[in-house]
Amino acid sequence: MEKQERDMGMLVHLASFAGYLIPLGTILGPLIVWLMKREEFEFVDVCGRNCLNFKISMIIYTIISLILIFVGIGLVLVALLAIFDVVVTIVAAVKASEGVEYKYPLAIKFL
Repeated sequence: MEKQERDMGMLVHLASFAGYLIPLGTILGPLIVWLMKREEFEFVDVCGRNCLNFKISMIIYTIISLILIFVGIGLVLVALLAIFDVVVTIVAAVKASEGVEYKYPLAIKFL
């Protein structure tokens, strides 16, 4: 696997951090990179699918946690999900830079 393919796979994962600057950037960042490069690089296709599945799952988990704020446990869950999201995304980006396919934990398979 060539370096450009690994770098694009890493970019798919790191693009999800656009969500901290742009509404829905968590989905749009990886989606844009994935759609542009998935046919050129098979590794990017795999990384994109894994990343998007995880980010969609995280949105679902966050919505559930926000609803649980009314019960009292939601704030803790939202904080834990945010930390978990950042840590796992960084791990996925590092693995992609090494050319290793990373399966996100707790990801629901949509794509």
